[in-house]
Amino acid sequence: MGASSRLRLMQYHPWLESAGIEVVVSPLFSDEYVSGLQHNRRHIGDVAMAYVTRLKTLLHGGKFDLIWIEKEVLPWLPAWIELMLLSKGVPYVLDYDDAFFHFYDLHSQPVVRWLLSGKHPTLMRKSALVIAGNNYLADFARNAGAERVEIIPTVVDLDRYDMRRLARSDHSSGMPCIGWIGQRASALNLMKYKEIFYRLSDDGRACFSAIGIDAQSLGLPMKSVAWTEETEVANIADLDIGIMPLVDAPFERGKCGYKLIQYMACGLPVVASPVGVNSDIVEHGVNGFLADTAEEWVRSLSLLLEDKELRRRMGHAGRLKVEKEFCIQVTGPRLAGLCKEIATINNIEK
Repeated sequence: MGASSRLRLMQYHPWLESAGIEVVVSPLFSDEYVSGLQHNRRHIGDVAMAYVTRLKTLLHGGKFDLIWIEKEVLPWLPAWIELMLLSKGVPYVLDYDDAFFHFYDLHSQPVVRWLLSGKHPTLMRKSALVIAGNNYLADFARNAGAERVEIIPTVVDLDRYDMRRLARSDHSSGMPCIGWIGQRASALNLMKYKEIFYRLSDDGRACFSAIGIDAQSLGLPMKSVAWTEETEVANIADLDIGIMPLVDAPFERGKCGYKLIQYMACGLPVVASPVGVNSDIVEHGVNGFLADTAEEWVRSLSLLLEDKELRRRMGHAGRLKVEKEFCIQVTGPRLAGLCKEIATINNIEK
């Protein structure tokens, strides 16, 4: 259920295994806990048990050739505790697809900043490799003193996004559908443009869908579509335009734009805020539009709503970009090679 775990590592299992790498996964939290977060349910007992299980796993870390860490081992605990528990003879890789370090160095509480602002920089310096999802994350790691940093975007598997099997609904006789996919935490980015969505909906120019959240509870004029791994591709393909509004803030600058890549993989044109990696993924006027102000959002969405051929042309351009840059068929061999290289170097040095 954790998108970062599923997309940044788990979908690479076949590629790693085909390279001769055996993978053992040890998640911190259960799927049930992650699902509960979408409904603001948190249980201290589940957290405590997760930490105990993680500690037990770390005690056996010496039997591995390489340890892959998704951002950090024990959230909200200092770096020295993690470094003490990690096996000294086993190199580790840190993977970032979000600017999680800002949870600490930009925290509202001075005591948190004092205790933990240096945690991620310390872990980065001690790592054998930092894998970053974009330039913003990579620059932070380099400035922290990481010895080696590689950029690998969050990508889709083209086998799941096979255009020959994606049955696009024909909305020519009705309103085009504008859609968004994500989790509750990121849905707040939609609120800034809520009035625009209401205006386009009330005028009968577009309908809206939100995949993965209860849009009505947030006061958004969007149909709520439940997310499942099995249905997400078909649900995205049923849209006509994909959107990704973002506030321009430090944490958002570290996002990897995965929903844009999903839209484009389904042949959709996109409209996105020019924040962080969005400006690299979206080629303005080619595969979509970058829109900052409310006026730019209205203009961009209106152009796409009124011109079906423009939607088709931009969607095709976006799909081609995904096939060249943002699919596991491109990044899979590279990631497997990096992991094998780090583990092999360590074994030789031993």
